[in-house]
Amino acid sequence: MVKQERAARTRRALIRAGAEVFAREGFVSASLSAISRRAGVSSGALHFHFESKKALAEAVEGEALKEVRRIAREAAARDGRALAGLVDATHGLVNRIAEDVVVRAGFELSGAPGRAGGPTLRREWQQWVEQMVRRSDQEGWLAPGVSADDAAAAIVAATTGFEVLGAEDSTWLSQKKVAGFWELLLPRLTERHAQMSPGWSAHAAAAAHPAEHGTAPDSRP
Repeated sequence: MVKQERAARTRRALIRAGAEVFAREGFVSASLSAISRRAGVSSGALHFHFESKKALAEAVEGEALKEVRRIAREAAARDGRALAGLVDATHGLVNRIAEDVVVRAGFELSGAPGRAGGPTLRREWQQWVEQMVRRSDQEGWLAPGVSADDAAAAIVAATTGFEVLGAEDSTWLSQKKVAGFWELLLPRLTERHAQMSPGWSAHAAAAAHPAEHGTAPDSRP
């Protein structure tokens, strides 16, 4: 059991170290020796867990994909309205890209030169947004004349833009930027925009930052 726990910790450390190096240097320039040093393990330990740089990059993307799916799933279930869930999910996504290097690296690896195949976060996000916009239309939230395809394209383009621009300027990965986007889009998207908040719901923000909202578990003895 102790050996298995140690192996799991090493694997997690390598995934995080890989994400940090991939995010900083890109897939092509990143070296396995730099990643093993960052993780504080030997090259042999790295190759025990991952046979190649490609395998490690796929593991980083896989972990990021799990987190993005969690964000989408929880946002969709929180309010019950697809459009409200979509707004919340975009806030949650941008927050995780800003704060979680594994998610950030996962998105960057999706379009990295020298890589092909494997999970792609951007494609997964696009498909989920399209699904949620279609649900919003079915629920009667889209304004007359608004195309679900066009609305989904605008949302995907904007949120992907936040991710790409955020790699150079972290101010793009702010809740203010995301709220500003929704303030601009919601009046065009739905006639019931007064019933929608362009900001991140308090419940979702508290779940993402429990310590900041006084909901963190009490760790005192």
